[in-house]
Amino acid sequence: MGVITEGRKALALTRRALRGRVALRAVRAGIARQGPLPPRRFRIAVYFADGEVNMYQIRQWYEPLAHLARTWPVVVLARSATGARALLADGALPVAFVPTVRDLEEAVDAQDIRVVLYVNQNTRNFQMFRYGRRWHVFINHGESDKMYMTTNQFKAYDVALIAGDAARERLRRVLWDYDLDARTIMIGRPQADYYSGSLPYTPDERTVVLYAPTWEGDRPSAHYGSIRTHGEALAAAVLASPGHRLVYRPHPRSGVVDPEYGAANARIIAAITAANVADPRAQHVFDDGPALGWQLAAADLAVVDISAMVYDRLAADRPLMVTRPVDPEALVDTHGYLADAEWLSAEASGRFLDEASRVLADPGAADALERWVRHYFGDTAPGAATARFEAAIASLMARWEAWDEGSADA
Repeated sequence: MGVITEGRKALALTRRALRGRVALRAVRAGIARQGPLPPRRFRIAVYFADGEVNMYQIRQWYEPLAHLARTWPVVVLARSATGARALLADGALPVAFVPTVRDLEEAVDAQDIRVVLYVNQNTRNFQMFRYGRRWHVFINHGESDKMYMTTNQFKAYDVALIAGDAARERLRRVLWDYDLDARTIMIGRPQADYYSGSLPYTPDERTVVLYAPTWEGDRPSAHYGSIRTHGEALAAAVLASPGHRLVYRPHPRSGVVDPEYGAANARIIAAITAANVADPRAQHVFDDGPALGWQLAAADLAVVDISAMVYDRLAADRPLMVTRPVDPEALVDTHGYLADAEWLSAEASGRFLDEASRVLADPGAADALERWVRHYFGDTAPGAATARFEAAIASLMARWEAWDEGSADA
């Protein structure tokens, strides 16, 4: 048994090394196409140490960062070959591939970086923190009430850009000795100003249901994923209805821990294909594309797990339901929106169409939704969050320049 286990480990390492070499060749080719980065051009850097599997964390920031780059050019410091390959292929922002600390040092020395933005809590962020005379700013990759949103790692950053009052209350409740006024700036959800993508179906009278479950989680406290417990029954109900259209957007990591979870995901995808063959007018959608936005804006009702998707949908100010975790050890923060959410239990998934009709017809649910949208995101008028995001960056730039002038005078 030990020999088999060791053999599997060796095979996995070999495959990983091969993927790394393939990605590295692609990165070199992409860097050559991009051309050398102009020295001293970039004052803002996005530090991204993750691989391709977590590209969703930075992709949602492409449009706000591209808009910001009109004022201050932005470069991505990519540490992983697979992440750099995806970034270069997307072509949204200039990329510096910095796999080693020496590469990182050279890239930093070549530019005039004053603000470094972080979209996640990768442990390699610590290697960037060593550089002083810069603002290290956590911008996160979504808003949610998961425990990730109150990690003590917030204290590692000079400033955190947070969504709104709900985030402030969450941090105040959990973090000790953390100066919220000095170290957080509320900006709303800038990504909501740049919903991307186009409809992959022709709109008609059908009610569009977005089902966007998260992955299965790697520990009981994070077992929020619903594909095995809710998803197949929910999908079957929607696919069987001539008055509904399903847009299925599973988390890209679905099945990485639990093969049965991945198998359930595959069955839903196959059921969508079969339903479209049976009725091409249905135009059900399996969505695994990088663009996030059209789904949130177009769906009449969204069904999501406890994840950032809850709050992405809230920012869209449209009706939603949240799946109730089956695992009793899954942590559910009921201090915020989840205390008042429209919940979908596993038992009710088979009668999902009735639950959906109830939520869509309830004026009380609509009023509650409006209150929570304001609590989490403040002003959601088009462009308001972008203005707050860029004002926050402008403030940090002004403070940097004031400090720099004072340092020179001293």
